[in-house]
Amino acid sequence: TVLACFDGMSALGIISSTQIDIALLDVMMPELNGFQLLKKIREKSNIPVLMLSAKTSSADKILGLDLGADDYITKPFDPLEVVARIKSNIRRYKADKNAAEIEEETISECGDIVLNTQKCTILDKSKGIETELTSIEYKILHLFFSSPNRVFTKNQLIRAGWGENIFVEDNSIMVALSKLRAKLGESVVIKNIRGLGYRLEAKKDGKKERERENV
Repeated sequence: TVLACFDGMSALGIISSTQIDIALLDVMMPELNGFQLLKKIREKSNIPVLMLSAKTSSADKILGLDLGADDYITKPFDPLEVVARIKSNIRRYKADKNAAEIEEETISECGDIVLNTQKCTILDKSKGIETELTSIEYKILHLFFSSPNRVFTKNQLIRAGWGENIFVEDNSIMVALSKLRAKLGESVVIKNIRGLGYRLEAKKDGKKERERENV
């Protein structure tokens, strides 16, 4: 079932009052453009969002992904490819949702950061701040938390975050990791290991390290 809207405000009204599986947004819309609508969707929902746009610059793609879009498709496009991407994102979203419903609440920790696998949130124990994760952010972070200090390749991150047989641009990976770093704060870092991949590790407390050395 497709619910069609012709401006951003009408779409926001439907999204606020109706349970939907995915949103396909054009960037250039009256009243509320696609980027503005995406920001409002992400304030309340983690449903998959695909952006359609005639804007092909990397800056526009990065902006859409940075605001929380799951995919960015430029015009002109193949309608069959769009349908395939819609189906893929819906399958992934429903699989994650079902898994979260049946999975017992599990807590993983690294440094001061606690990952809650049922809520799909992280808690900074030092600040008492809980932060929600998007579907892709959660899946990448879940992989990192499964083996802290282990190096994961770019392809492993792609398979974890986006799934098998999905082409993902380097910009998409960079944006996802950048957003995760911002949400993790200072106690945990995602390091770029040149030529190998990425590693999650807890930052050492310099003061505590000095105290240990003096003991």
